[in-house]
Amino acid sequence: MVKYPNGTFAAFRKSVGEPTFKKNQKSNYYRKNINFSDRGMTLEQMINESNKFYRLKEIAVVHKKPTPIQIVKVDYPKRSRAVIKEAYFRQESTTDYNGVYNGYYLDFEAKETKNKTSFPLKNFHEHQIVHLTECLKQKGICFTIIGFTSLNRYFVTPANVIAKAWWTQNKSSVTLTEIEEWSVEIKSGFQPTLPYLEAVDYFIADRKSKNGKYKI
Repeated sequence: MVKYPNGTFAAFRKSVGEPTFKKNQKSNYYRKNINFSDRGMTLEQMINESNKFYRLKEIAVVHKKPTPIQIVKVDYPKRSRAVIKEAYFRQESTTDYNGVYNGYYLDFEAKETKNKTSFPLKNFHEHQIVHLTECLKQKGICFTIIGFTSLNRYFVTPANVIAKAWWTQNKSSVTLTEIEEWSVEIKSGFQPTLPYLEAVDYFIADRKSKNGKYKI
């Protein structure tokens, strides 16, 4: 059993700026007949494989963040095997991944849903939204990779889009249509398995543009 610590971040409940872009853009990297989700690979596994490829090719250094836990109770059903029965998070986790790409700090979360029409915002914790907002203020490139597993579709969604939706009162989800409008869709391939840096390139170019849409 793993328990989250208590805590509130009500002081951070403020607008992060409404995105003004409404046109979906797609990655140029596309392998039609290769779909790793059909081979039993989870979104996390796809990202981990992609990160390994990026690191070996010296393109980027991105790692999954470890979650520090305090082990309280351990059983030893066999001498060579230990089973953790109870543990607590030492501190609240932030996001899944962070790293560096072309001199830019990356910080992002990975989420999956079986829903075909929307993405439930309950999949995010408040401290994760706060963390992404704080990183955005420090000019980090922050986003969420959202996988619609039933549709075999993957989107890289800017963090400010998710944050604004999360803080909106009485809004429990982001529709697929909204995600299509506000995100960069990517396709699973061979190497890298999930080319999310294609979307990051869009965000970086947009940041440099005088008339940027993404505001990331």
